[in-house]
This record gives sequence, C-alpha cells and structure tokens, in this order.
Amino acid sequence: MVHIVLSRRLITVVLSYLQKRAQRHAIDHRLPFLKGRFGIVVPLDMIGSLSNRWSYGFAFGAVSSNVFLLFSESYIPFSVPAWARAIVYFIGALEVGLVYFPFFACLTTPFKLVGALLGLVYSLCWYQCLSFCTITGCRIMLGKNQKVIVQMPTILSLIFLMGRFIYMLVKAVRIRLQLQPEEPEELIEQHQMAHVKRLLRKTPECCAQLSWFQRRVYEWDPCFKFPNRIIGTAIISLIGLYTMTLADYILSDVTFDQVEKWKITLEYLATSCNQTEALGAMIPGLEEFLVVARKSWIATTFFASLNSVAYTFHILVCYRKHLKRLWKGQKGFLPEKFHNPQSSVSVASIARYSGWQIAFTLWGYLIVHFVHFLFALLLAYALVLPIVNGRALQMLSNLGTILLTIGIVIGLLILQVVLVQVFFLQDKMSPTDKQKPLALNNRKAFDCFNYFFFFYNVVMGISTCILRLLSSVVVGTWLVSRIDRTIMQRGYESMDAGYSTWIGMIFADHYHSNPTMVCFCQMLVSNTQEKQSASAYSTFSNTPSGHRARIRWALYYTLLRNPRLILFRKHHLSSSTPDSTSPPSDTAVRAWVMASQAQNTQRTLPESTVTPAED
Repeated sequence: MVHIVLSRRLITVVLSYLQKRAQRHAIDHRLPFLKGRFGIVVPLDMIGSLSNRWSYGFAFGAVSSNVFLLFSESYIPFSVPAWARAIVYFIGALEVGLVYFPFFACLTTPFKLVGALLGLVYSLCWYQCLSFCTITGCRIMLGKNQKVIVQMPTILSLIFLMGRFIYMLVKAVRIRLQLQPEEPEELIEQHQMAHVKRLLRKTPECCAQLSWFQRRVYEWDPCFKFPNRIIGTAIISLIGLYTMTLADYILSDVTFDQVEKWKITLEYLATSCNQTEALGAMIPGLEEFLVVARKSWIATTFFASLNSVAYTFHILVCYRKHLKRLWKGQKGFLPEKFHNPQSSVSVASIARYSGWQIAFTLWGYLIVHFVHFLFALLLAYALVLPIVNGRALQMLSNLGTILLTIGIVIGLLILQVVLVQVFFLQDKMSPTDKQKPLALNNRKAFDCFNYFFFFYNVVMGISTCILRLLSSVVVGTWLVSRIDRTIMQRGYESMDAGYSTWIGMIFADHYHSNPTMVCFCQMLVSNTQEKQSASAYSTFSNTPSGHRARIRWALYYTLLRNPRLILFRKHHLSSSTPDSTSPPSDTAVRAWVMASQAQNTQRTLPESTVTPAED
C-alpha cells in the first residue's frame, strides 16, 4: 500500500503542475517562475462530458469495493460515539475519493500522454495490490474459492482501465508524431448534431423495421447518449447487486445452519428433560418451517436480484424518456409544484443523485427480497404444503370459499355500476356518443338505491380500507428503489427526497445538455472564433480600395512572412544576370534588409492594422 500512496501523491502533483490557472493570483507575482502552474485538477465532469463514458463507468467499478465498505464500520480501527458517526462516514468518503482520485484525473486531464502513462502505472499498482489481498485473504471473510468471485468485478474493471490507458497512450504518441490528427474540442457532440438535424427535417425519416427486442423491450436512439454520471451509477449499482447477492446467499446459508444447530440442541433438551411435551410438539413444525424457509429464501434471492437489475435498466429508460420530454417542453408528466424547481436544488441534486441511487438500489434489493420471501412462505403454506401432506381437498375447499367471497364482493360492486348505467342515467344525446351523459334519470328510484346500498357500502368500506393500506405498503416497498417514481400520495411528492432529487437532476441535465441550446452555443462560439482568427486577407478585402489594392496587400503580406521569395521576383532575377554589375550576394542582402524594414514597420503599426498569422 505504500507505493500506492506515493504514486497517488506524485500523480496529483504532476497533473497539478501541468495544469495552468486561468486567473493569476498574488503567489504568481511573488513566484513568477511558476507561470500560473499548479492549477486545480478536475477529476470528473458530471454535467457536460460525454466522452470516455465507459472508462469513467469502469473507474467507478474499481471504486465499488471500497464504496460498499462505507456502509459498515469495519474500516474504523476504534470506537466512536453515536453522534460522531456522520462525521466519520464523511471522512471515510473523503478518503475513498482521495485514494481513487488518480483514476479519474488521468482520464480527464487534457495532457493525454502524461495522463495515460501515469494512469497505467497506478492501475498496475492497484491490480498487484488487489491480487495480493485476494490471494492472502486480506479483509475478506470468505472461503478460498469465494474471494476471487467477490473481487471479480473490481479486477475486471482494473483490467479494462489498463487497456484504456494503453489505448490512450498509443493514440497520444501517434498524435505527437503527427501520424494521426488531433480531435478538435467542440461544445457539441455528433449525436446532438444528429438530433438537431432530425428536428429540422421537414418530413421524418422512414423508420426501418424494428426487431422484436426493440418493439418489446428497448428501442435505442442513436441521437441520445447517457452521461458518464448515469453510466457510472448503473455500473456501481450492478456491481453492488452482485456483491449483495453473494453476501446474502452466503450469510443466509450460515444463518440457517446455525438455526439447524439450535434445533438439534432443542431436540436434545426434549429427550433429556421430563417436561418436554410442548417442546416435542414444536419440533416437527419448526423442522418443516426451516426447510420451507431455506428453500423460499434461496429461491426468492434470484427473483429479487432479477427485479433489482431490471429496475436499474428501467431507470435508464425513464431518464431518456423524461429528458426527451423536457427537450420538447412537455412537463405534464411531473407534479405541478416541480415544474420550476430551484436552481440550487437542481445543482445539488446532481451531486446527490448517484450516491442516493446506489443506496436506494441496494436497500431496495433487501426490502424486495423480504417481501418476496413473505409471499413465498404464504404460497408454500397455502398451496404447496397442503398438497404435499395430502390435504388437497381441504385446501381447495378453503381456496374456493375465499375466491367465492371475493367474487361476490366484486360482483356486487360491478352490479352497482351496471344498475346505474342501465336505469339511472339518461339516454345518449347522439348515437355517436361513446357513453351516456352525466345526467340522472329515475331520481326517486336512485334515492332508494342509494339508501339501501349505503349500509352495505359501510361494511365494504372497512375491507376496502384494509385492502388499500396493504396495497400501498406492498407497492411502496416494491418501488422503494425506483427513485424516478414517487411512493407518496398526490400532493405530498415533496416529502419524497429521492424523487425530488430525480426531478432536480433531470432539470439540471436538461438546461446544460439540451441539443438545441448546445448547437446554438456552438454556432455562436464558432462565429466568434472565426472573427477573432480572421486573416489579414479577409480583413483587407472589406476595404473599398479595389482589386488592385487587395492584390498588393496579399503580395506584401506574403513577402513579409516569406522574405526569401523576394529573390525570385522578376526585377531581382533580371538584376542577378551575368550582365548585371551587382553580384547575387548583394541582391540577397537587399532582400533581407527589405524584410527587416517591413517587420519593423509592422511592429510600429497598431494591432488592428496588421493581423498576425502563422508561417
């Protein structure tokens, strides 16, 4: 670990030295030899950056092993009071950020050659350290075969990062050797430009035939890219689910084995003591419950993991859908109070979203797993065990009674609607109307109908209230990891902190990455740069001096930048013939004198008169 700490400090110092500050400070006047160096190194642009998205995602994947340690206090070597735990968690988060800072800084730095080289070295150091810890069992409380399985996502992420840094290094070397052109830095990306072009077309493109996967599961959009923040969040969530599922399976297996040992102890007490009738009656039921619970828990582990993985990808789909609606100016899918969120809340939501989404996903997995487990136990004791124990007829009888009761209740509810539709509503005003108008007919009969059903609906209201509460609990726990959907009632959405964070985040992304606005800003920047870098030819061509003056100005500017061309002009070539009395060397001297005089004249002219250009 010592070489990792030293390399981290060295990488930070080197990248900070290469980065120049945009504004000069007092230290630059005291230490002029710094020349504005030791600027701030930005690890990651979470708003507008769309390059190296998967590289940043796998960098987050390499961080995931230590991020999950923050949920426990195992990394604290001493005990702390309860009120100081929040501060300890904050310090631990800062430590994790500093440890993995070089990964992101080497990917973000504009000095690609140095960043790729330093990033490759740091990745190798971490890979060696992780391999050593995996082999020796450092900080891993699992078996020999399980250590590699738990650390496999982190190892694969480090391997991907090493390959990415090697690619960046080769590309930077080719650019330095002028074997490959350097990519220009622009505000707008190709997919954003394609989106704007698609909007400007008079007639939409003929859509190709969609595949079954695109029709039923997911239809991708080539004009949309997820930012690196969303990609990194999804990767850490998936790695977290992978780790949580393994830990859940292992710990549940250990827990059920421990309960089996307690059962054996209970049986020993039942056979050794005299007053054991109650214990003897409990043992068969306990034995059956342990078998059912173990199988139910293991079976629901797969379904809970699959449900959480589906939620992770579904949130990506909802992010694209909500953002594209905001690009169109549609806000009807949001609660009215969220149509204009505060700017500070939106910007803070960008910082909160990733961490909250990961935590919501992991906790949602545990809660959904427990709900699935309860449903599995209910299904086992209500349907499976009666059939296995030969009580199928009794089970069918009870099930038929329950279904018949529910059917009668639903039938009476439907009956009320049918009676109102047939007898207590006026006829359609037009044959083309889809439904009858909201106007009463047979008013006296309706009053009698309302009176007699009043007492029945009181009884029905009790069961409906309980059913409403149970439905709210089940749906709320089922959707607890869905940060894009509120679990609060209408009008209380602001109490859902996760949903408020989602709304603020998509609004911030909408205002900073709207393709139409970005394209407009790119046009403004391009026009400004063209005006600032306009050549002397285009500047002089706007003057009313005529074609002859423009040609003379072009000649003057060409000879000023290339004084050797003076020797190849007609009168100089004629003066350098053998009949001429002046030798060629005198002609060269005169050419250089004229060039020096022209350059001195240029220095005395104002900056607006002569525009400098490259050789």
